[in-house]
Amino acid sequence: MTVSLPLVVVLGFFAWGAVKFLGVRAWVVVLVTLFGFWLSHTFLAPAIESGTRSGVGIINGSHD
Repeated sequence: MTVSLPLVVVLGFFAWGAVKFLGVRAWVVVLVTLFGFWLSHTFLAPAIESGTRSGVGIINGSHD
């Protein structure tokens, strides 16, 4: 069985867990989220997206 989850859902789950179980303040999660949003509009965005896709591809393995 294959389950496909968007990366944003997985990251949201980890953020919720960090707030709930690690005691991370909610404002820190908001700050990091805003930083990621603003970072996505810079020249680094293509490199970050490419690296993320490569990492997910390595984790998922080849299905050829």
